[in-house]
Amino acid sequence: MKTLDIAGLIATIVTLIGAIIWAFPLYWTLVTTFKVENDVVQPGIDLWPRRFTLDAYTHVLFNTKIGAWYINSLVTSLGTTVLVIIMSAAAGYAISQLDFPGRRILWWLILASFMVPIPALIINHYVLMAQFKLINTWIGVILPQLIAPVTVIIYKQFFDSVPKEFREAAKIDGATELQLFFRLYLPMNWGITTALAIITFIGAWNNFLWPFLAVTNEQMMNITIGITQVYDAFGVKYARDLATAMLAALPVAIVYLIFQRRVTQAIMLTAGIKG
Repeated sequence: MKTLDIAGLIATIVTLIGAIIWAFPLYWTLVTTFKVENDVVQPGIDLWPRRFTLDAYTHVLFNTKIGAWYINSLVTSLGTTVLVIIMSAAAGYAISQLDFPGRRILWWLILASFMVPIPALIINHYVLMAQFKLINTWIGVILPQLIAPVTVIIYKQFFDSVPKEFREAAKIDGATELQLFFRLYLPMNWGITTALAIITFIGAWNNFLWPFLAVTNEQMMNITIGITQVYDAFGVKYARDLATAMLAALPVAIVYLIFQRRVTQAIMLTAGIKG
């Protein structure tokens, strides 16, 4: 018993040290946003502001286009989430439950696309969006983010697990495929849908590379890109930059805290697929 107690104590201490190491940069970022700019660059380590101020947040909120950046991020993230969930659920249901020519080929193509890193397609995406004249538009930001094969794979797996007896009983009662999909299969998987929607929204909100390339108009930028526009003619303003970063991360942090269990479930699902 003493050996177990010592092992538990050591594990607790190691976990606590790891948590402190992980959380310290976040704490340092938050503290820096409340410092006067001159104090930020002073030598030494200050774990608390010498002079407390909200100037960084005031500047970001009233002297930048953060309102427009928030709206752009919200529209593109919600649009991406809704379309990914609808398309993935429909594709997963069709591959799982319908018998049509090319079904197996389509499934193998989805599995193969899962192995291709999205950044490898950036050039093709940009060329296509430019040809369609969708650069600097919400649609241009949303469309390339709809490639989500892992979501299709997860849906197919769960639709495969639904007992065949439910489908047969509903077919005897005269249910159509749309009725089966919306009234039987989707309601049985609302938990999975919620988890996937949350993780998709967070991923779309945090996405930087594609919105950075697809948007050059400051008014149309997402919040993650707008951070790069908070600068000063006389040099870098660290408190302002970090305040913008904290405001950019705030909605995602709120979503995570509210739906922590669902986010964890989605991560476990996607990790299980990748494993």
